Amino acid sequence: MTVPPEELRTAAGFPPTTRERWRELALGVLHKSGIETGSPEEALSSTTYDGVTIAPLYDASDLPDDPGLPGAAPYIRGSRPGGGWDVRQRHETADPEAVLADLENGVTSLWLALGPEDLPRALDDRIHLELISVTLDAGERTREAAEALFALAGRKGVAPTGNLGADALRDPETAADLARRCAEGFPGLRAVVVDGTPYHDAGGSDAEELGCSIAAGVAALRTLTGAGLTVDEAFGQLEFRYAATADQFLTVAKLRAARGLWARVAEVCGVTEGQAAGQRQHAVTSSAMMTARDPWVNMLRTTLACFAAGVAGADAVTVQPFDACLGLPDAFARRIARNTQSLLVEEAGVARVTDPAGGSWYVERLTDDLAGKAWEWFQEIERAGGMAAALDAGLVADRLADTWRRRSDNIAHRRDPITGVSEFPNLAERLPSRAQRPAAAGGVRYAQEFEALRDLADAQEVRPAVFLATIGPVAAHTARASFAANLFQAGGVATVTDPAVVSAPAVDPALIAEAFAASGARVACLCSSDRLYGEHAETVAAALRGAGAAKVWLAGKGDFAGVDANVHAGCDALDVLRTTFDDLEVAR
Repeated sequence: MTVPPEELRTAAGFPPTTRERWRELALGVLHKSGIETGSPEEALSSTTYDGVTIAPLYDASDLPDDPGLPGAAPYIRGSRPGGGWDVRQRHETADPEAVLADLENGVTSLWLALGPEDLPRALDDRIHLELISVTLDAGERTREAAEALFALAGRKGVAPTGNLGADALRDPETAADLARRCAEGFPGLRAVVVDGTPYHDAGGSDAEELGCSIAAGVAALRTLTGAGLTVDEAFGQLEFRYAATADQFLTVAKLRAARGLWARVAEVCGVTEGQAAGQRQHAVTSSAMMTARDPWVNMLRTTLACFAAGVAGADAVTVQPFDACLGLPDAFARRIARNTQSLLVEEAGVARVTDPAGGSWYVERLTDDLAGKAWEWFQEIERAGGMAAALDAGLVADRLADTWRRRSDNIAHRRDPITGVSEFPNLAERLPSRAQRPAAAGGVRYAQEFEALRDLADAQEVRPAVFLATIGPVAAHTARASFAANLFQAGGVATVTDPAVVSAPAVDPALIAEAFAASGARVACLCSSDRLYGEHAETVAAALRGAGAAKVWLAGKGDFAGVDANVHAGCDALDVLRTTFDDLEVAR
């Protein structure tokens, strides 16, 4: 019988290599691509909104300090040693049939954004509270909703579990009262949610969401201990909520970093062991990343986000329905949301391995870098007097607004592409109709500016259109014609071509002008190669002017007589679209 080796050395069958050898090979490829640089790391790196550098290559030298073991301080690798996560579905209406369908088909807990009068209906006699946990989200009516849940659980003869959803910043008195009650008589029930998602939904970065949440958590601790709870009891009353996005690595790093940051707070407060020291996390797929247009793509976004949250070790995960931006989800959307989690847990086996990203040089470095940026922001908030003072002074709002401006600029220039909206839009899509939500969602959405233009274009009796004046053979104009069509359609502007012009064997400015006049469009865009632009752009532009063109764009770069402006990779697509609406006399 073969005796297995004591140590399995990965890549043992391959010749050894070095970072320096990689740099030589990378430089060779970059030089062949026309990129002159002495540093492949600098040329191939990118930077997050927090200023964290994403390098093209990581090795063992990038590893930070030992992150510990799952279930042990500093809890970076998870607050629990193993197992799956709590599949938590959100409900905004008291629909007992929907609640029952969720619980019978994979959901293990409920997140109820309901008033106290709606709880008995949502949790009717068919719902066994001893088998599930309930998280409340009643806003200003938190105390009333909590009393309603206590009364309902009392009538059913069970002790409620979950979270009462109190906000220690908005209503410290209610948070303290409910926390005392939970600590004294309900060991499976927490009172306070520290919600980081509003900072994310304001356009903030990952480190900003983390720093704000840690500062809000510390403020909650001060409130609860000031009301008489011990430090251990206060820690045990908090649950943190974070946004999970389609950027799976940043999501994994964010949730891991959050636990490490909170473990540091616990250590400073003298809580180093036990359940209270480990941060309890509820991950929710990001509202900001969701789109109203091409909403089915949201299924892919939320799958990535859910996968990342599970890999990161979140205790509970909520997947938003794909139609969340359109109104209340229907039964199909709720089914897809819960089955996304069931597939990842049961079929993909994501929950079988604890912290599967642990040990990855990239993930460990990203976790540590993100935690460092978040801690700096947390300390700045603390120096301002704590979270409440920082909010009142506008420090937090100003910081988030600055990040949102930078993010908006990247979205406008399509450096942060949004599939189905700013890239690859479908003007022929038929959106599903959904019932209106009981309360409007707050925060920003990354797609909102493009979708506002789409809505405006759809509202016109005749859809705004731009004529694509293709020049030369198909091989010469296809790439730029496709690029221009993609850009204009992102704002709901149709693009028109003429088969005779597209397939013309020779460039005929008169034919192009005739086709433009017949199209009914008032704006044209030249599409061809740089060489053919040099030969024909000015004559074709003149012909289009003679046919009544109010504006002539050119797909690509270069200045030519008769051409007003250019569309090209990296241009401000939103500015191009708004200018086009103005040129077409569409009121904005």
